[in-house]
Amino acid sequence: MSDIENEIVDALAARIHADRIARGWSLGDLADRSGVSKAMLSAIERGKASPTATLLVRIASAYGMTLSSLIARAELHSGGLLRRADQPVWRDPQTGYVRRHLSPATDMPLELIHVELPAGATVEFPAASYAFIRQQIWLIAGRLHFTEGSVVHAMEPGDCLALGAPADCSFHAPGPQAAVYAVAVVRN
Repeated sequence: MSDIENEIVDALAARIHADRIARGWSLGDLADRSGVSKAMLSAIERGKASPTATLLVRIASAYGMTLSSLIARAELHSGGLLRRADQPVWRDPQTGYVRRHLSPATDMPLELIHVELPAGATVEFPAASYAFIRQQIWLIAGRLHFTEGSVVHAMEPGDCLALGAPADCSFHAPGPQAAVYAVAVVRN
C-alpha cells in the first residue's frame, strides 16, 4: 500500500475505534450490531486489515451513518474549500473501487462523492446503509448496472437516477471500461 492508503486505513481504524468507545460498546457489541466478526473488527481497529466497502458499510450502518460519513469523519477537517489534493480517496482492496469524497466538512446535509468502479467489478450494499439518506447517481462515463431491490437500472453516460425507498443495492460496471459516477447524498 502507498503511504496515502496507509494513512486512510489508519484514520479509519482510529475513527471506528473512537466511535465504538464513545458509544460505550465492546467489540462484541459492534460485532452484533454490524455482522462483522470481532476478530475482523479488532484487526481493522489495529490497522492490521484494510476493510472492504462491504465491511465499512456494515460498520457505518451499525453507527447509524453512511459510508461517506464514516470516511469523512476519519479524513476531513473543517473549511469551506476542499481542494482536489486534499480530498480523501479510498480504494476497496477487494474490488478496486475508488471513492473520492468531494465535499468539504460543513453542517450541510449534502455530500458529493466521485466513484470509479473497475470494469467487471460489483459492489453490494444492504438496505440498512440507505436508511438515513437519500441519493442520486449521475453516470459520467462507462456503463453502470445499478440494482435496487429487484429492479436493474442499465445506465449510460449522462443518466441520473434518484434512489427510492431503502433496498439492498448493487453497483456493477459491465465494461468494457470502468464506470465513473457521482453520488449526491442528502442526510435525512
